[in-house]
Amino acid sequence: MATDAPPDGGQSLAARVRARFEGPNTIGNSNGFWVGFLVAVAALVAFPLVGNAEQFSLFLVLSLLGLSLSVVWGYTGVLSFGQVVFFGLGGYTFAVVSINVSTPGGITAAVLAGVVGGGIGAAVLGYFMFYGGVRDVYVTIITLVATMVLHTFMAQTAGSEWTIGEAALGGFNGMPDIPLLKLGVGAASFQFMYNAIPVWVPGFGTVELDPFYYLALVLLVGTYLGLRALVNSDYGRAMVAVREDEDRTRMFGYNVKRIKLVVFILGGALAGLSGVLYAARNVFIDPTVFTLLFATLPVIWVSVGGRKSLLGAIIATIAIEYIRVTLGGELALVMLGALLLGTILFLPNGIVPWVHKQIRQNRPAPADAEGPETPDPTEASES
Repeated sequence: MATDAPPDGGQSLAARVRARFEGPNTIGNSNGFWVGFLVAVAALVAFPLVGNAEQFSLFLVLSLLGLSLSVVWGYTGVLSFGQVVFFGLGGYTFAVVSINVSTPGGITAAVLAGVVGGGIGAAVLGYFMFYGGVRDVYVTIITLVATMVLHTFMAQTAGSEWTIGEAALGGFNGMPDIPLLKLGVGAASFQFMYNAIPVWVPGFGTVELDPFYYLALVLLVGTYLGLRALVNSDYGRAMVAVREDEDRTRMFGYNVKRIKLVVFILGGALAGLSGVLYAARNVFIDPTVFTLLFATLPVIWVSVGGRKSLLGAIIATIAIEYIRVTLGGELALVMLGALLLGTILFLPNGIVPWVHKQIRQNRPAPADAEGPETPDPTEASES
């Protein structure tokens, strides 16, 4: 007898798609969260109508860098100060390729080369660390040293001998001649920088929208959802197992070294993408991207937001960078130090997981509930 029940255990297509992004390793597995998520995305889409989209696009770009550390540190337990190494490799690779091949097709290839460059850098460093038996705090030290070495090296590339084709690395002066970001091939291409699009919006009239802002927003939202799906998959559960207990995970037959290396490469590629967008946005890049201060920032973002929370990394990056840009100078550094110290002492799991926990604890129970509320598995992971 025919029935109208949907396939796959009675779940609708929307429910099956949503299930891909939900699980014990992420905050937000409720209708309320997804409604709030859609409202937040809609607010970001509308933000250029009322705010400074050019400045805010930088925060979106840096949020990708924050996510790259969140997935490496928060889900496999590898604290890396080297995300800016892959960030810089991505940016410099993009600059070199795009300057030498400044056609739309060449710039598009430069974007891909930058992402791959960040991933390759992570693969080389990660291979020697993880397959060389380096663990725990020594990984952190090596990534920090790699950052300092690359900063020192890039700072002395000012001579004419440090030229790759038409692209001069420039040392401390940096690379100022990066072409405008134009993706596509030939006539089927679009320029994302300095190409405001006039759009008529009810209540606002004709406004000029920044296409680069929306490119960064789409990439950030897509990356966030992709990482949610990853960490809630079977592979994501193996990542968390490595974070919690490497030895026991190895005893169950998992290749711990390979898992850590694969995730480290993924983090390097994401950092490379962030570096590409950073260089494309500024049409400039210099060795300051390898400084100790910049290397510390992703650690602060992820620590404050919650290292086991992808959403926390995004929110903290945007909020902290907005405050840092607004304050500027020494006062911003004092704020960063106080914020990190306060988080470590009073909210070691981060602000966003703490807020999520408070909301769940103070949420009124349904009127027709017949028993205690079923515990949310995310609480065990995020708390």
